[in-house]
Amino acid sequence: MTPATITKPRKEPPFLFEGLTWREFKAVEQLLENPGYRLSFLDGVLEIRQMPGEPHEIVKKRIAALVELYLLVAGFDFTPTGSVTLESESGSVKREADESYKLAPGRVRPDLAIEIIFSSGGINKLESYKRLKIKEVWFWEDGVLAVYHLRGEGNNLSYEKVSSSEEVEGIDLDLLSRCINMLNHVDAIKTFQKALQK
Repeated sequence: MTPATITKPRKEPPFLFEGLTWREFKAVEQLLENPGYRLSFLDGVLEIRQMPGEPHEIVKKRIAALVELYLLVAGFDFTPTGSVTLESESGSVKREADESYKLAPGRVRPDLAIEIIFSSGGINKLESYKRLKIKEVWFWEDGVLAVYHLRGEGNNLSYEKVSSSEEVEGIDLDLLSRCINMLNHVDAIKTFQKALQK
């Protein structure tokens, strides 16, 4: 019998406004500082998304619980940085991950960003993270987990889709995906925990 999985709500596109300078974006950001909305910026394009609802938050917290359990068991000296605002005026970018982690002490920026996708369209998230030099980005969308690792140096950076995490070494992504998609949160955590104890 296949376990029930979490529901997938209808995808809603963001509002996009083009042709803004960084200074104009920062002014708009202060005016729109309002609970219920998330702003992102890339190359003069302002993206405004309504804050996600319960299904998004369930997946977000599930992934955080599973990843943090693994990091503890695997002995990482990590710091969860949640949806910390990451921005670079010189890179003309601002982004907030759904979850993020520094995977060793003394890191300036997160090593891992996680995005839960329940919307369609918008600015290029991988391009945003590339400019912010985030080493690895995970996307969960429609029940599937995709992992991208940053390659190259200097101005020759690009993300490569990979089958295993290079930042969270040893994590079983197939097991993680199955547990993320389980209907019951406690069952998901217990299933993951039991597999880690083997």
